[in-house]
Amino acid sequence: MIWAFAAYAQTPCENGFAGSYPCNDYDLMSHIDLNVLSASAGNDSWGWTDPQTGKEYALIGLSNGTAFIDVSDPVDPIYLGKLPTHTQSSTWRDIKVYNNYAFVVSEANGHGMQVFDLRRLRNIANPPQTFNNDAHYNGFGNAHNIVINEEKPYAYAVGTSTFSGGAHIVDISNPLQPVFAGGYEESFYTHDAQVVTYNGPDQDYIGREIYIGSNEDEVVFVDVTDPSNTSLISTVSYSNIGYTHQGWLTEDQRYFFLGDETDELGFGFDTKTIIFDVQDLDNPSVHLDYFGPTEAVDHNGYIHNNTFYLSNYNAGLRIIDVSGVGSQTVTEIGFFDTYPENNNAGFSGVWSNYPYFESGNIVISDIDRGFFLIRKSGTLSSDNFIQENFSISPNPASTYVQIENSSLPINSIELYDLLGQRVFYQNYNSLNQVQVQLEALKAGLYMVKINNSFTKKLVIK
Repeated sequence: MIWAFAAYAQTPCENGFAGSYPCNDYDLMSHIDLNVLSASAGNDSWGWTDPQTGKEYALIGLSNGTAFIDVSDPVDPIYLGKLPTHTQSSTWRDIKVYNNYAFVVSEANGHGMQVFDLRRLRNIANPPQTFNNDAHYNGFGNAHNIVINEEKPYAYAVGTSTFSGGAHIVDISNPLQPVFAGGYEESFYTHDAQVVTYNGPDQDYIGREIYIGSNEDEVVFVDVTDPSNTSLISTVSYSNIGYTHQGWLTEDQRYFFLGDETDELGFGFDTKTIIFDVQDLDNPSVHLDYFGPTEAVDHNGYIHNNTFYLSNYNAGLRIIDVSGVGSQTVTEIGFFDTYPENNNAGFSGVWSNYPYFESGNIVISDIDRGFFLIRKSGTLSSDNFIQENFSISPNPASTYVQIENSSLPINSIELYDLLGQRVFYQNYNSLNQVQVQLEALKAGLYMVKINNSFTKKLVIK
């Protein structure tokens, strides 16, 4: 069964579900599907908080561009528009932010790096709009990822055709005039990376700019303080290597959590995260292997306030307490699963997440279903949840169905079959009661989406 059409808003996690989505201790704030975003697939995500207004914005990578969504009202997000891909569509797109600018790369041929001034999102009169670049860097063509330490004015494009796939470093101190600054190629291809201004336990590197690359079959630690004179510090490997994909440091920079993207498929164990002890950057070592509760493949993971937010493809976003990592205690404390079909080792569902908004709202980007915004249960008053109160009758139905709500107006009705295909769509002018004719539809189970937010099941006999 495919649920790609299902869309809910303001739905609390109750009895293990938020609407049709399995969950544990995390509520669904809102969802915008790929049809609304006019894309065939989702990929990366990031976020931006406007320093002037305090508003929060989700940046969602899509097959054909980058979507910008105002999430300052989490239960009523506004899709402001899209920055189209610079050349052609691609499965892969990556976004990071520096100094109120978004920097976007893609695996699309000749794409380079797009630069977009996020302050333009403050006053969008008629969303959604189609945006253009504010600047473009063409020092490389395709890139798999882009990495930015927001404390420093450098962007690191990785997985390009330059520097053997290693870091291609760009000076973005003037975001509208990005300039080549250097690179690192001694360790070859980097799939993803994190760059930090080091303030961890190794006194030898305090204040240095450290690049941690996930390099297909090992993790590399590189001093990139001077982009024109980078130097390798150390490398570390581990057992049962599939594909060294992506990782993130704990906030004290003592431990590095690594995801290997294909080890679950290759070796048959449940979701595995390799945790390295990096108190000595010259001699990192494996500290702990953490295994999750499902066989799903892990993807992008980020750490914030001793919590590990792990994008877990078919098993959704897993939320893991890592405060006890030093004593080898790592425990899952919640999840939100945007792919209800199964938790198998596959490549559907959640691609990435962004857990750094001060509000506590968490962005999820889903390959098959687009944008989700979730929040820990109990942290938003129940008064903020709009009650659905929509009735549909008769149900089962044969020739027609009547949809009513005495308190909320009906603005649109959509019907989807179990293949996720939309078979009916109609806009209405704020009515409290509408009737939909069903004679043209085959018998079976359908989903009725109301106002692009609330979803009900309908059986046609």
